[in-house]
Amino acid sequence: MNPNIEQASIEEITSFQDEKLRTVLNYLNTHSSYYRRLFKTEAINIQSIHGIRDLPLLPTTSKEQLQQFNWDFLCVPQDQIIDYSTTSGTLGTPVVFGLTDADLERLAYNEMISFQRVGIQKGDRVQIMTTLDRRFMAGLAYFLGLRKIGAGILRIGAGIPQMQWDSIQQFRPKFLVVVPSFLLKMIAYAEDHNIDYNNSSVKVAICIGENLRTAELKDNELAKRIQEKWNITLYSTYASTEMSSAFTECEAFNGGHQHPELIITEILDNDGNAVPDGQLGELVVTTLGIQAMPLLRYKTGDMVRRHAAPCTCGRNSYRLGPVEGRKQQMIKYKGTTLFPPAMFDVLASYEEIEHYQIEISSTVIGTDDIRILISAKQENATLLKEIKDSFQAKLRVIPIVEFEREEILISKIYNPLNRKPTYLLDKREQ
Repeated sequence: MNPNIEQASIEEITSFQDEKLRTVLNYLNTHSSYYRRLFKTEAINIQSIHGIRDLPLLPTTSKEQLQQFNWDFLCVPQDQIIDYSTTSGTLGTPVVFGLTDADLERLAYNEMISFQRVGIQKGDRVQIMTTLDRRFMAGLAYFLGLRKIGAGILRIGAGIPQMQWDSIQQFRPKFLVVVPSFLLKMIAYAEDHNIDYNNSSVKVAICIGENLRTAELKDNELAKRIQEKWNITLYSTYASTEMSSAFTECEAFNGGHQHPELIITEILDNDGNAVPDGQLGELVVTTLGIQAMPLLRYKTGDMVRRHAAPCTCGRNSYRLGPVEGRKQQMIKYKGTTLFPPAMFDVLASYEEIEHYQIEISSTVIGTDDIRILISAKQENATLLKEIKDSFQAKLRVIPIVEFEREEILISKIYNPLNRKPTYLLDKREQ
């Protein structure tokens, strides 16, 4: 590990990653039955790959290949696996990732430097408001990273505002690790129960799973709604099980920084060509320093923009903007192309909306259809019209918007078999 590599020059970072890539290729050729077979089938001489500039000479890895050949990616005997994590299965069958003891140490290192970036120090108390069970890698990673820092950890888990506030009032944590939309429920509960949340111990929220920024790296509607009420600092993060690493904002709030010692990334268009910095493309990752299941040029399906200008914080590692959509969740609706996060942002601007779920389906003529179910404090035709007008003004589409009974909508969103709330229900055949 090299914790100072982010402050190195671009040339030094590139040289560092060139060497790491060559190490990964040799490791995969020796230990991975999947990649050894791929290199042979594609007649790839890995010795001809000298650095990251040669990455386009190598084939990409898809989610479908991971699903089909899951255990062929394993590079160690199974008796070396300490933890089994799985992907959420948002877009298909979950993939199993085994982690060795060294992989868990790498995971802890990743979260340690990510949490240190937002100011967490030894002795700080941090409340984890997400699941640590169900083979969820992120919850485990948060715990390991905070333990490595020496922070005091409050493992509360997801949901139940009363339980979260009881813990905050008893243990007085300064930091929360939380899905940002849940902060709105925390605020509503506090207001209903006369809790002075602006004078609580909480000063910072490390936000996971949902965007806080627009494509221009400005606060989105969700971030604005939270900070209009609660005077806390919100840091945005981006990570995935496949990457086993995170992109976390610094104090400049200008995108999540890459850890060059942990991951190599590319941003590609539909033809597999690199897009210019600042333009939207699919994130493709090569993981570094993983023993059990390293990945080479893995297509994440996440649509992001890369920002390469030096950051005011002093780091020269490039940054990723928010995930603007999943490639497989792109919607074509009456001549307009859009992604679900843009619709989430419109809905987040309405304080009246308590719960929502977006349904995407296919019409008989092969186009996409959008239906939005909401529950609200007061159901009336005026609110529905306002929401439709907002969609037309901001996204140039007018979806079907209907009220649904709160208890029915909650049961659809918070399925106990899922690790994450289901705000998008994609009924199209993939």
